[in-house]
Amino acid sequence: MAIDRAGMAEFLRRRREALQPEDVGLPRGKRRRTSGLRREEAAALCHMSVDYYARLERQRGPQPSEQMIASMAQGLHLSLDERDHLFRLAGHNPPARGAFGDHIGPGLLRILDRLGDTPAEIVTELGETLRQTPLGVALTGDTTAYTGPARSIGYRWFTDPGARRLYAPQDHAFLSRMFASGLREAVTLRGPGSRAADYAERLYAASAEFRAVWDEHEVGIRPQEVKRFVHPAVGALELNCQTLVDPGQSHYLLVYTAVPGSESHEKLRLLAAGPVPQSGGTGAIMG
Repeated sequence: MAIDRAGMAEFLRRRREALQPEDVGLPRGKRRRTSGLRREEAAALCHMSVDYYARLERQRGPQPSEQMIASMAQGLHLSLDERDHLFRLAGHNPPARGAFGDHIGPGLLRILDRLGDTPAEIVTELGETLRQTPLGVALTGDTTAYTGPARSIGYRWFTDPGARRLYAPQDHAFLSRMFASGLREAVTLRGPGSRAADYAERLYAASAEFRAVWDEHEVGIRPQEVKRFVHPAVGALELNCQTLVDPGQSHYLLVYTAVPGSESHEKLRLLAAGPVPQSGGTGAIMG
């Protein structure tokens, strides 16, 4: 499949100009004259240099890789149909659509971009973090950095002792049951050969605790209304978690809030203000 440089350049320019700064969580500024986003803003959202992005809009430069096209599609808040169109313009076949796709719908992204002062994250049905707000990173650490099965909090829960440090010890037994229950439901829904089934097989071989809870065949165990965290810098927090679902992609937007005036609310304000010295030398948070 040949690259359509003219078509790709025009499509990128039109999509960039259609986005407004407030659509992506950027300030508009009083002297702004540009229609839509500036090239440097679009390049930053797409995780590429301004020069590289500008050359694409000018029908120049090398053919972008599939990874680069995926990054541009996400950065420009494209829908799945628009993403697939961009892949074809760049001379690539679009990724297969399905429950485990990592492309976040523009609706969820628009909401996330407006939550700069709130801990929030977008995750897959297997608990793989796709995007976090800055305060979300301050709360749980950068959980987008994991690769392979470790991307899933449920997988890390049974294979990495460090994954449990962030959660109140009295909740550990419940969370083990909840993660196993959720994975069982995903395996049943997605079937043999799915990523969910692969995770279950790996965990069954690696963790005695997982085998014990898995063999109980529990389903339907849902998160508790209040999540209790133990942050290495600010200590105990009790946060409510609201969930917004994108059924087309099986993605979930999780938003964490504290009761106004509570101790947890004040601790979130401390985290939002900047790095807080850790107490007790517990080390970095790892999900």
